[in-house]
Amino acid sequence: MTISENVPLTNYSTMHLGGSAAYLCEVTTRMEILEALTWAQQRTLPVIMIGTGSNIIWRDEGFAGLVIVNKILRFELFKEDETNTYLTIGAGEPWDSVVARSVQAGLSGIEALSLIPGTAGATPIQNVGAYGQDISQTLVTVEAFDTQVGDFVTLPASDCGFGYRTSRFKTTDRGRFYISGLSLHLSALSPTPPFYPAVSEYLSQHGINAPSSATVREAVVAIRSAKLPDPSVVNNTGSFFANPVISGGQLAQLQADHDTLIPHWSNDDGSVKLAAAWLIEQAGFKDYHDAETGMGTWPAQPLVLVNEHANSTASLLAFKQKIVTAVQAKFNLTLEQEPELLPLK
Repeated sequence: MTISENVPLTNYSTMHLGGSAAYLCEVTTRMEILEALTWAQQRTLPVIMIGTGSNIIWRDEGFAGLVIVNKILRFELFKEDETNTYLTIGAGEPWDSVVARSVQAGLSGIEALSLIPGTAGATPIQNVGAYGQDISQTLVTVEAFDTQVGDFVTLPASDCGFGYRTSRFKTTDRGRFYISGLSLHLSALSPTPPFYPAVSEYLSQHGINAPSSATVREAVVAIRSAKLPDPSVVNNTGSFFANPVISGGQLAQLQADHDTLIPHWSNDDGSVKLAAAWLIEQAGFKDYHDAETGMGTWPAQPLVLVNEHANSTASLLAFKQKIVTAVQAKFNLTLEQEPELLPLK
């Protein structure tokens, strides 16, 4: 394991902004995680572990500690019976590769999470979800180094504190765990409806009446490719804002105040999730290009902020604030940022 000094972090975030890390290393095994953490502890340095940087933004001042880039690979299938299969994966596995390989094995459970950038280890942190699925629906356990215990532990999904785009790894126990792997429970049965509206529409248009996990993946890949830029080509971190969750009463009042139907989805607990992209578009930021900050919104999806020619994270945050302020003024709703701004303060 090599520890490098004064490493620019622009190449460790798909937004390609931010300062430098005092130290940076890559780990490919659990023991290298322990070695890196011990090295940092001996020098009283803070530590941040990342994957590909597809859901993080670095501050302009950089990070005066050790950045650990997780590259632990593993993909093992255990077939329990004709229906149930368990998948164990390393935290550094590219997530879309995991989805593709599971679908190729004829398994369902994560096919709607296709084409989401980043690594497998990042999925539990934010309870990654899309098109009607999220990781908490299939996750069985998370393996991680627990800094309080001083050893590797295995956490069941029930102990992960999952919520909409959140978990204990992001909230109450932020910074406590360094995820090394996870296991998922997948099925050999075909996916069953109801499907997310956009997926249903794609399947109907293509005459697919009995979809497999492969055809659902095909649908999601087509939908995402049409709407979202590839972060390896266009500087972005995917959806920049979470969809606001409000009560049914709040929705009724908003629709009455604005005399329009607001795109939304009903949650099982009676709450309602609004389409943040629609709110942003209504606030005047569809296909928006901001000369002042060098930022813009993606033409096919205003939820995605694109670094067109910004040269600082401060510029990105200034553009973000313009959108937040406009949506707040129009709808009295505050959009919440999805990608993490690091280091935390």
